[in-house]
Amino acid sequence: MSTATELDLTYDTLYIGGEWVAPSGNDRITVTSPSTLQTIGVVPDGTTADIDRAVAAARAAFDDRTGWSSWEPEERQVVLNRFADEMDARLEDTAVRTSSQNGMPIAIARQLEGGFPGMLLRYYADVAVKQEREEHRPGLLGGTSVVRRTPLGVVGAIVPWNFPQALTFLKFGPLLAAGCTVVLKPSPETVLDAYTIAEAAEAAGVPAGVVNIVQGGREVGAYLVEHPGVQKVAFTGSTVAGRKIGEVCGRLLKPVTLELGGKSAAIVLDDASLTDKMEQLFGCMLINNGQTCWLNSRILAPKSRYDEVVDTLSALANGVTIGNPLDDGTQIGPVVSQVQRDKIEGYIQKGKDGGARVAAGGGRPEGLDGYYVQPTVFADVDPNSVIAQEEIFGPVLSVIPYDTVDDAVEIANGTEFGLGGTVWTEDKERGLAVARRVQTGTIGINFYVNDPGSPFGGVKASGLGREMGPEALGYYQAIQTVYLDPPSLG
Repeated sequence: MSTATELDLTYDTLYIGGEWVAPSGNDRITVTSPSTLQTIGVVPDGTTADIDRAVAAARAAFDDRTGWSSWEPEERQVVLNRFADEMDARLEDTAVRTSSQNGMPIAIARQLEGGFPGMLLRYYADVAVKQEREEHRPGLLGGTSVVRRTPLGVVGAIVPWNFPQALTFLKFGPLLAAGCTVVLKPSPETVLDAYTIAEAAEAAGVPAGVVNIVQGGREVGAYLVEHPGVQKVAFTGSTVAGRKIGEVCGRLLKPVTLELGGKSAAIVLDDASLTDKMEQLFGCMLINNGQTCWLNSRILAPKSRYDEVVDTLSALANGVTIGNPLDDGTQIGPVVSQVQRDKIEGYIQKGKDGGARVAAGGGRPEGLDGYYVQPTVFADVDPNSVIAQEEIFGPVLSVIPYDTVDDAVEIANGTEFGLGGTVWTEDKERGLAVARRVQTGTIGINFYVNDPGSPFGGVKASGLGREMGPEALGYYQAIQTVYLDPPSLG
């Protein structure tokens, strides 16, 4: 078992227009380790003037008639494959930076934060090459039309702190492959890993202005969303923030993709075997310290097996290894900040006050000074209670009893969200039949893993649009119809 070295990084510049430039302001973002509570990095705090400069660079790169947007997909594929190679070469550095900033266990960070960027760049470069970019379509009135797919323009990408690299490249992969340019605004909590992206893009020879990165807070992000030089917004974050962004983009008639919050349900059917699926249960219920949008935080258990399910999940919560996120053996690290821990502990108190029973956890682990929260399991939870309806974004599970499968589906659908979910059964066909009835964008049978080859996104208050899969490419393209041969109307 080994532990990676803690960070100590300082940056004085921003990556704009293919250059490392001085910020317009003097303010700085100080990054604190949620595990040690020590400062691990300092970077410039971007301003609206920096956003103006970045958008101008992205706009110039997009409008260049011989530049990125005009290249053939095969030409962009060469550069994106090099970009992928450079990100792969920084896999360990990326993972350590992510874990050090948000508390993600390093084993998970290596797989997702380190592994996803290169995978997604290569995948979308290949999808774009194979896509039919111009289709000659016979008209219903006769004649012929040419239907073309063209890049939308400059994209404003805003990503959160929980999976900063993976979520960035869910946007970078398709938008770059489509021929768009981008201004990325990372979350203030996770700005250090964004520099690996800039360094990799520069080393790969990504043309100047195609990728631009400005760190900053909410005001900078809001300015980017409203910027007249941005043709598309891609946002991942809370439903509250997503609604505000959606309102702005609606007023401006600006395309937007919103991947928002969730309160996903795991439906345990009466024939389910859980004790042999502890790894799968952990993966969909507690991964990344509960800081995951599609987390299955509501577990719906049949009354005939309710106590058994509560005991199984309590054993899962009590059996995990809690510790330094940079330690290879850690399964649960700290949450990202004191603000986040206070929020989670507030929900735990609301659960207790609302009459739910703490079956596991409920406090802080002993001997750890960071922002740690014990994985917590609530039993006897009312499906309409606060802890069963609102997104907690921490390692807190609510086990809810049900009578019939119809009741379980009704409870699963009984929130404003619809992002993830699972069905647990020994009969996959039965599980699929239940899954088809759940109002959600994604759902798994006996496990949950986002496969980049299939679309991901939510319904209801969980968002608009889709990421991943070949479908995501279309969200960064405009459709143009050319009426080529006139119909005969005589």
